[in-house]
Amino acid sequence: MEAALPIHNGHAFSQSDCPVVEFDAFRRAVIEGVAAGGRLSALFGFPVHGGSLRLVAAMAWADRGELTILSTDVADRFPSITPDCPQAHLFEREIFEQWHVEPHGHPWLKPVRFPTPETTACGAMTFFEMSGDEVHEVAVGPVHAGVIEPGHFRFQCHGETVHHLEISLGYQHRGVERMLCDGPERRAIHAAETLAGDSTAGHAVAYCRTMESLGGGRVPARGQFLRGVALELERVANHLGDLGAMAGDVGFLPTMSYCGRIRGDVLNLTALLCGNRFSRGLIRPGGVAWDVDPAMVERIRHRLKAIAVDARDAMELLWNSASAMARFDGVGVVSPELCPQLGLVGVAARACGDPRDTRRDFPYGIYRFAHIPVSTWHTGDVFARANVRWLEVQRSLAFLDEQLDSLPAGPVQAEVGKPGLGLGVVALVEGWRGEICHVAWTDDDGLPTAYKAIDPSFHNWFGLAMAMRGQAISDFPLCNKSFNLSYCGHDL
Repeated sequence: MEAALPIHNGHAFSQSDCPVVEFDAFRRAVIEGVAAGGRLSALFGFPVHGGSLRLVAAMAWADRGELTILSTDVADRFPSITPDCPQAHLFEREIFEQWHVEPHGHPWLKPVRFPTPETTACGAMTFFEMSGDEVHEVAVGPVHAGVIEPGHFRFQCHGETVHHLEISLGYQHRGVERMLCDGPERRAIHAAETLAGDSTAGHAVAYCRTMESLGGGRVPARGQFLRGVALELERVANHLGDLGAMAGDVGFLPTMSYCGRIRGDVLNLTALLCGNRFSRGLIRPGGVAWDVDPAMVERIRHRLKAIAVDARDAMELLWNSASAMARFDGVGVVSPELCPQLGLVGVAARACGDPRDTRRDFPYGIYRFAHIPVSTWHTGDVFARANVRWLEVQRSLAFLDEQLDSLPAGPVQAEVGKPGLGLGVVALVEGWRGEICHVAWTDDDGLPTAYKAIDPSFHNWFGLAMAMRGQAISDFPLCNKSFNLSYCGHDL
């Protein structure tokens, strides 16, 4: 993206500095940027004066720790980028759904979130179909047997083999981005915290970094460290919960039971930190709302040591079970070649050998001073996604122990001013699922004219669909849990 503006993670820039180019140059820059190793972190639109729709693309360059941003104006249609850059496919579908501006030539132009039920009933769409002798279709959801969120899965099968899985979501679209466009008012942080409930810390940090950048605020060192503690506790809790659930999906109950209990222990540590097991109310613009005293720090460190021992015991049972490993190995493979084409992030990408990690590539907060090794594997299967999770658990626990031992003194929160006029910002945070991206664009009154929030699940759901190709349909629960993507994080 030669014409694009280079920017830094979480640093505000003037909108007037963001180039507005002809669409052909914009399209070419996105396609060539992805081919050169960039990743499309965001592609969205918002209306501008004159009735046009301004498209904005934010590209992440992990090899040089830099973001670039570029924009263009379109009318009622534009040539689709997707045929030459699959990473754009869901973004373009969303643009069409939100603004009725057609990406002409898009191969898969279907609803994403069904935002206008008066015109399109939720879930009403034309699904891909196969035909032939002994071909059959299996429809699952959106209402499921367990107490989980709604999502619809349509399998095209021949016998037990899945040839195509189509995933339709949007059943709980809440319009969170529209609420965040109301500006930095008191309800906005609560909307950000509930954007994906199991990623409260991740999205709260991304939102706060966005507001701090627009308002010129600086978070004190102690507040940055405590944010890092909350982020890593969230990572450990969810990874352990997923590892237990994956063990349960293959009928290995000891690890399932142990990990469920240990996950609760980690959540209780977060409650000790701020009074809420999911860290709600902790992270606020300017820092954090709760501090810790030396006695609490020692209690947390003591419990973390016990959690590390218990988790190791539980996982050794799983790794040493030949029957369980036989169900993990070679199941639900996503190839290293397919991973960058889809733009996968987080655990799903690192399990394919892609070492992308925002904490290292675009460091922010505590991660500018403390390094966590990136955990990768190379096989792209269920085992790889489980192994990456376990490696991250161990490294996060070691990181937490180290940081709690060197917690800086001082305040935990500072004042944040009102957002500046005509500014933009892109804030990336490594949530436990992967890259979280928040983008804000302010008007001449300092209010967001556009707010874009992208949960890692938005990038990764199609990875699950591809992982199921050629698999037995009975492997779906295990493959699904190995990704463990968020319905509401996608639906917003």
